[in-house]
Amino acid sequence: MIKPADVRPKLLLVDDEPTNLQVLRQILQDDYRLLFAKSGDKALELAAQERPALILLDVMMPGMTGHEVCSRLKAQPATSGIPVIFVTALADVQDEAQGFALGAVDYITKPVSPPIVRARVRTHLSLVRAEELRETRLQIVQRLGLAAEYKDNETGLHVIRMSHYTHVLALAAGYSEHEADDLLNAAPMHDVGKIGIPDAILQKNGKLDDQEWAVMRQHAQIGAEIIGEHDSGLLQMARSIALTHHEKWDGSGYPNGLKGEEIPLAGRIVAIADVFDALTSVRPYKPAWPVEEAVALLRRESGRHFDPELVELFLGQMPAILEIKERWAETE
Repeated sequence: MIKPADVRPKLLLVDDEPTNLQVLRQILQDDYRLLFAKSGDKALELAAQERPALILLDVMMPGMTGHEVCSRLKAQPATSGIPVIFVTALADVQDEAQGFALGAVDYITKPVSPPIVRARVRTHLSLVRAEELRETRLQIVQRLGLAAEYKDNETGLHVIRMSHYTHVLALAAGYSEHEADDLLNAAPMHDVGKIGIPDAILQKNGKLDDQEWAVMRQHAQIGAEIIGEHDSGLLQMARSIALTHHEKWDGSGYPNGLKGEEIPLAGRIVAIADVFDALTSVRPYKPAWPVEEAVALLRRESGRHFDPELVELFLGQMPAILEIKERWAETE
């Protein structure tokens, strides 16, 4: 019979006193896979090789102290993200402050209390799991956006550039850093509905006829349906952007003919970033426009296609916009 793999989280316990390691072993062995180190050097070696989910680290050790071990862990990209909890007899506030300054996430004093050790470990592992889920969600959102873009853009760099343009404009419009980051990560989903558009239309070299254009316009609604309904958060923003980034300030856009501030702010911001990058990029049906011509179009369409206040904010950020354009330039 094949024995199932042990998927319990892996912890690294570091202490120069075997008795202390044995105490922690008794507390944690039922719920976790345990690794043991009696020195700082061994702790660094195991951390690099085994990538534990969390490290419980003594401070007062001969040779390399726990503080030095923590500092070295945080200096290496491979181990910098591993949470470190100091387990020590040092109980002075200054000692705790030093540990936190070095990057530790918690501090447990000796003699340890089994319920406290279990609770602290469980709490910090749940935070690690939450961060992993957040990162995975962002990657899925970004990759789905790229999947749509690859249908009509060989490199997919459009979604990278326009999402960074979006971030710059959002900050200029008064978004907080957190809100602007959410918009940066939601923007790549703006054209996900293109997945549902036939390639013959999406990649046509030339102007679409009326029937083809009617099909193309469906991508906004298709995108909203792909993302789905959500009460809050990143996916709610992504759905709103997919649905509204082709609406126009004067009400002549699609799919719902929204006008002015009826259009969500995120959709208005993405509309400017999307059009500017589309104009200044090579497409199957046109060469790239010079930046000056794209800027002139934004000015002409201010108050018609685009929110006029956002156009002025965008043009006021042109040094940052051009830096992004250069950094993510298409290559031959």
